[in-house]
Amino acid sequence: MAPEANDGRGRRRVRKGQGTNTLLLWFTGLVIFRLVDALSIKTFFQPDEYFQSLEPAWHSAFGAESKAWITWEWREHLRSSIHPLLFASVYKAAASLSDMLRLRSTQRAELLIAAPKLLQALFAATTDFFTYRFSATFYGPQSSAALATLLLTVLSPWQWFASVRTLSNSLETTLTMVALCLWPWGWFLEPRKANTVQDGSPRPERNSNLKTRTLSEPTGPLPNQAYASLTAAAIACVLRPTNIMVWATISIALVAKTRDLKKTVDFARVTLLCGAMVLAASMAMDRSFYGTWAFPPLRFLYFNVVQSLAVFYGNNRPDYYFTEGLPLLLTTALPFAAVGMWQALSKRIDYARPNDFVEKQTRFVLALAVITSVTALSVISHKEVRFIYPLLPILHILASRPWANSFYPLPFTVNKLRLFLLLIGLAANVGIAAYTGYVHQRGVVDVMHYLRHEHEGQLALSGSISGSGAEPNTTIGFLMPCHSTPWRSHLVHPRIHAWALTCEPPLQLTLEKRESYLDEADVFYANPKLWITENMKPTPGKAPAKQDSVEAEGGQRAWPEYIVLFEQLQTVMDDILKVREYRECWRGFNTHWHDDWRRQGDVVVYCRTSALRT
Repeated sequence: MAPEANDGRGRRRVRKGQGTNTLLLWFTGLVIFRLVDALSIKTFFQPDEYFQSLEPAWHSAFGAESKAWITWEWREHLRSSIHPLLFASVYKAAASLSDMLRLRSTQRAELLIAAPKLLQALFAATTDFFTYRFSATFYGPQSSAALATLLLTVLSPWQWFASVRTLSNSLETTLTMVALCLWPWGWFLEPRKANTVQDGSPRPERNSNLKTRTLSEPTGPLPNQAYASLTAAAIACVLRPTNIMVWATISIALVAKTRDLKKTVDFARVTLLCGAMVLAASMAMDRSFYGTWAFPPLRFLYFNVVQSLAVFYGNNRPDYYFTEGLPLLLTTALPFAAVGMWQALSKRIDYARPNDFVEKQTRFVLALAVITSVTALSVISHKEVRFIYPLLPILHILASRPWANSFYPLPFTVNKLRLFLLLIGLAANVGIAAYTGYVHQRGVVDVMHYLRHEHEGQLALSGSISGSGAEPNTTIGFLMPCHSTPWRSHLVHPRIHAWALTCEPPLQLTLEKRESYLDEADVFYANPKLWITENMKPTPGKAPAKQDSVEAEGGQRAWPEYIVLFEQLQTVMDDILKVREYRECWRGFNTHWHDDWRRQGDVVVYCRTSALRT
């Protein structure tokens, strides 16, 4: 850490400025770090990582014949096409590259699986970089607080676990940080005047009987970077409509603080301009994607808030974000974020120091945005930690000064207690990141690789892997809660025909009838044997089914070559499958625990005996 000068009042000051080469080096290092993160992570987090991004992207890139799983949200036009179209372009580029290099089908599959991870790693590194840059704008680029911000985001277990996943929340977080970093804070917050008494000590402007001197006169137009900031903020709001709570809080707070009509009008004009351009571009993209005019933000709010369909996927306590969400998001940084929030909301402002004024007012507005966003989201019944993910970089910035003050200048000045606490915190972060990234819920991802490799083995035996034979098909059935695994983004090959239990919400039912509604997965787990009897065809002969379609005919499905289920279901399904000449052919560890009893235990694959390769 670079040495810091003292300003004579016990506060550390740093050298100003930071070269472009240094920033480029920082960003390159962060990109490499997140590439390692993205390509090495092995676990499953949320179905939306695949079904709200990669599946529609796959469908857009390769067409309906590619057999991507398109969920009801896309059929009802609830989602913006911006997110999947980004990954569709990456899929197309990867497919073109594989064709140009004449890759084998197995190599092409690996490239297609890796391609979206590379793009998401770039987004994650951008989040890290702009979090540091935003912190450095008011703490100082080489200050202990700015460097602490970088360490907090790099060492965050949640960032390691979630930032490289293809969730819309991850991209929302990236856009939010870019917008915050480019936001014209100084234009809004620079103090217009300060008063000076005879002894030279500063006083607020309210002492009007004293001689005044101008510190800075904010007469300039809105900075050009504000256009980029407002555009990024608008895209984030189109992507995730709930993001508007962050920007509404910041905008209202800053307009109230500036009390300048000309500034307010200029800001409103640019906001409307950037918002209109983003909306126009978004609607054009949605028109192309859906084949009809659609306005997903309105549809999203209608279904999830007015129709309360989000409750179908879970209902949480009002205090969930405060008692579970924020602790999971921040882990060991939680106490420092709490202190940082308190300081941001309560510290006295020194009007004589414009830089300090802007810094403290900025931190106050950021803390206010955190409080209003979490409070507003707490009103909504369906809650998930990832919904407040865009607030994590803000909380890291607020936590950075208390964290730096607690451990600076470690490790140069040894204090055994502080060093012990620092090492314990780092060890906890690394342990949590490693467990969630490489252990917890990895079986549901590993099984997709196993099934794809099984199909590729059949390709090799048939000679079609080198283009010398007809490509065989492979049939798979997933007797699991819906969306328990990735789908076409990991199966890849279109000749893998698969089906799974569904969980479509009751779109047409009244609120009263929804309470008793059971989706297909619910019906199956209520009585697996009865479901098998009613929904599966009578057992065929010894030859495994080689179907060109896995659609149910007459309400019944043909038995596939592979059946995938969780270990807890084995006691029920073992005898049923043995009678039908299935036996266990693969087992993969999934998790030590799970809050859903249906997903407990290993992931187990049963194969039809005649489907096994010898």
